[in-house]
Amino acid sequence: MKEDSLVVHEIYASIQGESTFAGVPCTFVRLTGCNLRCAWCDTTQAFKGGVRMRRDEVREKALAHGTPLVELTGGEPLLQPGAIPLLAELCDAGRTVLVETSGEADVSRVDRRVHKIMDLKAPGSGESHRNRWSNLAHLGPRDEVKFVLAGRADYEWMRGVVRDRELAAIGCALLVSPVWGAVDPKDLVTWMLEDALPVRLNMQLHKIIWGRDAQGV
Repeated sequence: MKEDSLVVHEIYASIQGESTFAGVPCTFVRLTGCNLRCAWCDTTQAFKGGVRMRRDEVREKALAHGTPLVELTGGEPLLQPGAIPLLAELCDAGRTVLVETSGEADVSRVDRRVHKIMDLKAPGSGESHRNRWSNLAHLGPRDEVKFVLAGRADYEWMRGVVRDRELAAIGCALLVSPVWGAVDPKDLVTWMLEDALPVRLNMQLHKIIWGRDAQGV
């Protein structure tokens, strides 16, 4: 696949539903395709299909919404070679740019101006063996690490990763998200406080506002 085009599932404006940017108006560019199959995935519709578009067309459609924030997501956006130059071009256009990526995809080539939101897969996802731990060396204070947790066992795994790999020393935000309907957020908060972890609860605002099954919002 060449860098001058991308397969796009959808482009739309909404508010950022997660991360430290939650609540900020944001344009989402959702690319098609993912090489992981997490047990709790809520965007399986982006695994296939989509429309091939020129990279410059994708860029202009994203900028046309006029939001200060643009996020490249998926699927797994970094599977497509055109994602790397697109991210840089969106930064050049003066936008604050986010990329939502798994812990498996290589982030080393992502423009340093981009805020990388990297999802480290817990055992409950069924994909924790795919985490690319070398990615941690390419994260800095502007980036974020997200853990999606399906239960207490996932929480304890996350707690060990935060401590053993000294993630707080990176300076990036550490986000903890409950799998919708699987973990009571009140329990997650209790565990966080008991262990005094340097993490931040990360709820999915878009599901709270529009419901768990809503798409394109």
